[in-house]
Parts: sequence; C-alpha cells; structure tokens
Amino acid sequence: MIIPWSTYTSPEIAHVGLYAHQAQEKNIEIDTYIQRFHDVDRAILDSEEDGFVKIHAKKGKDQIVGATIVARSAGDLISEVTLAMTNRIGLGKVASTIHPYPTQAEAIRKLGDQFNRTKLTPLVKSLFNKWLAWTR
Repeated sequence: MIIPWSTYTSPEIAHVGLYAHQAQEKNIEIDTYIQRFHDVDRAILDSEEDGFVKIHAKKGKDQIVGATIVARSAGDLISEVTLAMTNRIGLGKVASTIHPYPTQAEAIRKLGDQFNRTKLTPLVKSLFNKWLAWTR
C-alpha cells in the first residue's frame, strides 16, 4: 500500500514509498534523482530556494519506488508523486506531462527530465547539449 505522510514544520517534510536504505534491505537497486529548489524558477521568485525533491526509481527504469520532499509546500507536492506511484506512472511520463509555469511542482517534472537524459546515446547527448547551449 502506498501511503504518503507529511510533517507540517517550516519547511514541510513529506515522504512516500521506500527510503534508500529500505530499498537496499529489500535488494532493490535504485537510481536517485534530486532536484534542489534553488534551480526552480517559482521557488526563486518566492524566495523559497531551500529544499529539494528526491525520487528513488528502480535502477535503469522510471518506476518510482520512493520520494522525499523538503519545501514550504511539500505536503501538497507529494500528492503528484503518490498518484504516479499508485498508478504506475513512471518518471518519463511525468516529464512529458505539461506543468503550469512557474510552479514549484516543476521540480518534480525536472526529475523526469533527469531520468530521460540517462536514456540518451552519447551522440544525441552531445547534439542536445550543443542545442541547449545555443538556445540559452
């Protein structure tokens, strides 16, 4: 059963699923993706750059097995991850879901982007990096 929890401190702390040590105890290999809020435009605009979203996914796959969020609105944000886990929506599909801009939930979408970048071939990655450098 997938049950999220949240502690309403300042900042809030929310979690759902497995922690890294629990995945290790269950012999589940994971990849961990972290998005800090100091790189999320809405958090910068709101002066709420402290905090992060951390998602654990099965190694080499986009299946989410756990997540922790530390942020002002962590209790609200954990719901998107809980919905994804409950319905077996992976990080790749989270990345392809349009999120309003700017919102703090964009941090979760950015983790999907991080996962998708692990799937690029070296040539495509090189071309993509050149394109990104040109468009910035």
